[in-house]
Amino acid sequence: MKAVVYNEYGSVDVLQLTEVAKPTPKENEVLIRIEATTVTAVDSTFRQGASLSGRFYTGLKRPKRPVLGSTLAGEVEAVGKDVTLFKKGDQVFGSTAGFGTHAEYICLPEDGALALKPASISYEEAVATNAVLTALPFLRDTGQIQRGQKVLINGASGSVGSYAVQLAKQAGAEVTGVCSTEKMAFVQSLGADKVIDYKTEDFTNSGETYDIIFDAAGKSSYGRSKHLLKENGIYLSTVLLPSIVLNMLLTSIVGRKKAKIAFAGLRPASEQAKDLRFLTGLMEAGQLKALVDRSYPLAQTAEAYRYFETGQKKGSVVITVA
Repeated sequence: MKAVVYNEYGSVDVLQLTEVAKPTPKENEVLIRIEATTVTAVDSTFRQGASLSGRFYTGLKRPKRPVLGSTLAGEVEAVGKDVTLFKKGDQVFGSTAGFGTHAEYICLPEDGALALKPASISYEEAVATNAVLTALPFLRDTGQIQRGQKVLINGASGSVGSYAVQLAKQAGAEVTGVCSTEKMAFVQSLGADKVIDYKTEDFTNSGETYDIIFDAAGKSSYGRSKHLLKENGIYLSTVLLPSIVLNMLLTSIVGRKKAKIAFAGLRPASEQAKDLRFLTGLMEAGQLKALVDRSYPLAQTAEAYRYFETGQKKGSVVITVA
């Protein structure tokens, strides 16, 4: 089968389309013919190898998981003899912490982060919504968002941020989004009550206060945002930096304002599968927009990464595989 592999860390040029062995499902696994996947911030970071902490997972000297990609939508082509949750021909979508979705096929356990794809949406739309698996646990579980709260989302036009805006509105919050000038109309279309252009205004100087500040872009800090939090406010960040870890420890001991991070990708697969089913309900009810910015064929995966890393995208960058 064809797959995009990287055998060394570096620029997008290390990504190469090549032939690799097609996997065979184990007794409890399903073989999925992948129709679509996405480029994520984690994929980009791991490919570059610039994060020392990331290399403890991906390989210190060279990648030990040569196929990137953690999201997928596709069709079940075969099942192991013990599989009962899915059958051949099922259209599914989901994610995997083990990577490997920038390829034509993958085997995953049936009790993994998988769910049936809504028939009313395409594979590209389905896979684009996987960022909800990050936005939802941050806002619902860690932030414990409530109706009537004021929420600021920094990076509101990105893969995670654009779904965070929609989920926060679904929860009944008053939402302020922070993005660039070019993306303000897009963020407004998602339901944001107010949009701040970071090119002309520093949101930390706005004078407003919030119950939740969700930095979906990892571009701010708890220290710069603390004064904007209400008495029991929560600052959330998607980027695991030493500063956020230190502030998490300090605020867990003293003060009523809290800095927190959710390790969304490390949650049990059963919880992620449950969230996928919740997401399916939202999509079928027309309560959540699937956001596809651009699509690239598998052979142009390097170009997909190159565009992703310009920071110009609105929503998700999709790779079509079939």
